[in-house]
Amino acid sequence: MIKKISGGAYLINGQTVVTDAAALPQMGIRTTKDDAKNNTMAWSILSAHNTAKDSSLLKIRFDAMASHDITYVGIIQTARASGLQQFPIPYVLTNCHNSLCAVGGTINEDDHVFGLSAAKKYGGNFVPAHLAVIHSYLREMMSGCGKMILGSDSHTRYGALGTMAIGEGGPELVKQLLCKTYDIARPEVVGVYLTGKPRLGVGPQDVALALIGAVFKDGFVKNRVLEFVGDGIASLPIEFRNGIDVMTTETTCLSSIWVTDEETHRYFAVHGRENEYRKLQPGNVAYYDAMVCIDLSEIEPMIALPFHPSNVYTIRELNENAADILREVERSAAEQLEAPNLTFRLTDKINADGRVCVDQGVIAGCAGGTYDNLAAAASILSDADTGCDAFSLSAYPASQPVNLALVRSGAAEKLLSAGVTLRTAFCGPCFGAGDVPANGGLSIRHSTRNFPNREGSKPTNGQIASVALMDARSIAATAKNGGVLTAATEIEYSEEIPAYCFDGSIYQKRCYFGWGKPDAGAELKFGPNIADWPKMQPLTEDLLLRVASVITDPVTTTDELIPSGETSSYRSNPLKLATFALSRKDPAYVGRAKEVQMLENMRLDGEEPTALTEIYRVLRTFENKDSLDASKTGIGTLIYANRPGDGSAREQAASCQKVLGGWANIAIEYATKRYRSNLINWGMLPFVFADPTSAEALPFTVGDWIFIPDVRRAVAEKWETVTAYTVKADGTKTSFTLTLASLTDDERQIILDGCLINYYNR
Repeated sequence: MIKKISGGAYLINGQTVVTDAAALPQMGIRTTKDDAKNNTMAWSILSAHNTAKDSSLLKIRFDAMASHDITYVGIIQTARASGLQQFPIPYVLTNCHNSLCAVGGTINEDDHVFGLSAAKKYGGNFVPAHLAVIHSYLREMMSGCGKMILGSDSHTRYGALGTMAIGEGGPELVKQLLCKTYDIARPEVVGVYLTGKPRLGVGPQDVALALIGAVFKDGFVKNRVLEFVGDGIASLPIEFRNGIDVMTTETTCLSSIWVTDEETHRYFAVHGRENEYRKLQPGNVAYYDAMVCIDLSEIEPMIALPFHPSNVYTIRELNENAADILREVERSAAEQLEAPNLTFRLTDKINADGRVCVDQGVIAGCAGGTYDNLAAAASILSDADTGCDAFSLSAYPASQPVNLALVRSGAAEKLLSAGVTLRTAFCGPCFGAGDVPANGGLSIRHSTRNFPNREGSKPTNGQIASVALMDARSIAATAKNGGVLTAATEIEYSEEIPAYCFDGSIYQKRCYFGWGKPDAGAELKFGPNIADWPKMQPLTEDLLLRVASVITDPVTTTDELIPSGETSSYRSNPLKLATFALSRKDPAYVGRAKEVQMLENMRLDGEEPTALTEIYRVLRTFENKDSLDASKTGIGTLIYANRPGDGSAREQAASCQKVLGGWANIAIEYATKRYRSNLINWGMLPFVFADPTSAEALPFTVGDWIFIPDVRRAVAEKWETVTAYTVKADGTKTSFTLTLASLTDDERQIILDGCLINYYNR
């Protein structure tokens, strides 16, 4: 089904994969690997947007940007504090995350009012709530072959439309707003070679989950660009391609790009933007650093069980071995959730016939809410019903034009007649703010993620539900079967659906289009929850950091660092949001951090905290320090996690730590580039520690102090390693080595200055 080639491969004329370079001369091909690397579509786009002379260290300027309503306030506030005058490139502010306005009184709508006022003042475009999911709007209205788009959402992916898109934390968007660049080492490119044609009943989520399952755990495509090629692409409708593409985020790749063809051309023509199309394909001889080969005809309906999109099985396999598979999921979840008083069960979902029964279905967002997915679901549910028992099915068209097309084609009538509830264009089910199941519930969703709490439950409050990811077609088949897990390949239906007709007049009648028309005299409108960033200190000569949390899970998601769901309403208030940091992973973290922050505040006021008298006494005995100058030794906290930062691009996973006095993370490695970038942009040190054999092998634990002398000098002088010292409560101390490598000059200066805002206000 899927084959991985790790040693690199050449693609000849877009069709033939050659793994042995010695075979090329026999084919009449004379080239070098370096020349062939320059023949990928990815490099042609990257090089066109690179402003640096160095082709190994890129400085990228994007064509356009986008944010939604739990990121744009912080971005604009940061840029405003750094000297923003007007938006230098098209910037779209969408409203699809906090659009229900269900938490915190007026604060969600206050953010929307702020967003519209910012679009007017700085010259941006504004998409009101309920009109479109961010990525649906960007596909429909902003994508273009050969373009690059930056978004403050991790699922910023428009590669199937010939657009290289990257999801990053807010500070990277701030840099673009201030006419700076996105700096990155030239990424490797992995070819994804598609052949064959999917069988009836197999949808884009099935292909995506199969890909994620094959490459996530071994980091095969981490921080690389995926380039989709091969004759199998021609068999895929454009929305099928979009559905695969948006899920590439879950592989931990950096970005994606696809061959474009007449199907792509039709998409742009239908959306009234035919001029944005051009044919993209690799050169005659292109070299890929690795290759993934997928035979689409062999893909089966898939399911990603809790609690990660890579926890993948075929639905057939699950139904044949439900008890064994679900027991293993329960065992793994018990380790991950670390909640001894919480009972998580899935084996109780097995009925008397040995089939898995689910409680809820949802088809939503940038992955599930496309016209093709919902029209296919409507075809399956035509003249059927979802039943009168506990199972329910809801559908969220990804934009109002999609919703209107479903109405006009008759698909909406079929869905409604079957008992499906049609909702607004809203991302809530993807991050825990919509369709929260009952305690113990299992929800099957065509959405993007199934991390813990992504359905909205609160394990620390004794609530636990879970999400399994599936394709819309199999969700509809399950609904037709009353909630008994059913692959769409098990039923008969027709996927001959009415052609999609896009009506963009909805946007023209409701959106504010202010790009290129800034009004410097316009006033920003602040609600009472919108707060400025607190003052942040430059990096001190030495650091004394208390270990505030130690997380030993294999991977730590940004959801665990700062929860999604209803806490998203507070993202315009840094101090308020910070009180939720690690609340679902380590509830004591905030209290520990605040205790240390009080000591730092005393230090800044010129006092020597009496609570640290003994620690200072120990530190003054260090051979390399004649005396300890408290005025030059910052006091703060750090967290340790094995591989932190999988998942969302949200900068708040880092900024909340900083607001609470965090100065560093220590990790074996960082799960994504974007989380590491978020740490750096908030002035935090992204330390790496050699892989310990166990948690007990760590030279520190929660509550220990870690002293890092000469840390400012280490950053400024580009030391690759620093020596740190653990100081225990009894006064004993041990040394260990931390790595601090692969920082650009700008990144080092940001850390020295204490954060990106300070960097721009030097």
